Amino acid sequence: MAINILRRFNIQGAPIVQRRMTSSWWQNVELGPPDPILGVTEAFKRDTNSSKINLGVGAYRDDQGKPYLLPSVQTAARKLSESNLDREYLAIGGDSEFCKASRELALGADNEAIKRTITVQGISGTGSLRIGANFLAKFHSGERTVYLPKPSWGNHTPIFSHAGLKLSAYRYYNATTCGLDIDGCLEDISSITPRSIIVLHACAHNPTGVDPSRDQWRAIEEQIKKQHLFVFFDMAYQGFASGNIDNDAWAVRYFIEKGHNVALAQSYAKNMGLYGERIGAYSMVTQDQDERDRVESQLKIIIRPMYSNPPLTGARLAKMVMLDPELRKQWLVDVKGMADRVISMREKLVEGLKREGSTRNWSHITDQIGMFCFTGLQPDQVARITSDYSVYLTKDGRISIAGLSSTNVDYLAHAIHQVTK
Repeated sequence: MAINILRRFNIQGAPIVQRRMTSSWWQNVELGPPDPILGVTEAFKRDTNSSKINLGVGAYRDDQGKPYLLPSVQTAARKLSESNLDREYLAIGGDSEFCKASRELALGADNEAIKRTITVQGISGTGSLRIGANFLAKFHSGERTVYLPKPSWGNHTPIFSHAGLKLSAYRYYNATTCGLDIDGCLEDISSITPRSIIVLHACAHNPTGVDPSRDQWRAIEEQIKKQHLFVFFDMAYQGFASGNIDNDAWAVRYFIEKGHNVALAQSYAKNMGLYGERIGAYSMVTQDQDERDRVESQLKIIIRPMYSNPPLTGARLAKMVMLDPELRKQWLVDVKGMADRVISMREKLVEGLKREGSTRNWSHITDQIGMFCFTGLQPDQVARITSDYSVYLTKDGRISIAGLSSTNVDYLAHAIHQVTK
């Protein structure tokens, strides 16, 4: 080990010899790969083309391309500012009223499972998923392998693997039709080892935008029950997908109705615009009150050394929006307005492609739902649309529909047609 000799002098002028090790503790640390979404954004920022479009970021924008502040949340923020509340720590499990409101939003206020469901506040969807992953890694009595749809949200893999769970996948997306591969999905689920864990996107599947129909959900549930799989729902878009909070929670409620004691991660980033507040919830439907209390105690033990207790302000905002009758009424209008704008952008994009003269079938754009769309563009087409037209998206052809507006949707239609004709 090499050592540098550093000479300093004491107050009498005598030299003081200090030794510093020049070898690093971290020589074995490799440079990690860049985040693919952030890479798209950085390239977009460097582009000087005035017509450039960034369709990589998963955040809602209004028709002017600006972040949207929901009127209901804005009103709640003003009321909260005027209330002069303290800034004390929340409990380990979070704000109990927020947790109750989240549970009822997801399951329905009159659901019989409410009383045997434990909910803790999480750090948005990511943190809520991680709470569940840690719990399953420690307590799941079956096969500790998590089956993700292929493809799935990119963060699912590190969340579950870092918790110590094994990962596998089941077929979901059909690249030929840009729709659901229901036959492949059911066939793969039928071969999953019993008592394994399966992750389902409750609505607005990320990244494909492909959701099962209700009949397909029924078939999926039936096969999952045959395999005796533990179901973990990720619901990041309730209300944002269809514009109706009950429609978007249908699959979760159906599985519970059919006897599944599911796990559920919720996020309020998209449906309330509370991205930076990091507000979410993690719920587990249990067998009875005794099991509920035992599960709750262990969830708190998991949370305590991870982050001690969750953020305060976002929970207060979300709680106020959900529990104040007038604010809740306004919020339902707000979230439907966001969903409707996304749906209209899908329609306008297809109309623009037809006007451009495209003879391809683009119906998958309007068949898909939610923030994201798998366009079907191939990697070489993605490269060309970026280099020639300054349209930025991920290499798999996924675009964020929320990044479209009435001023750029026709430009995108033109660019897509040019690289696909």
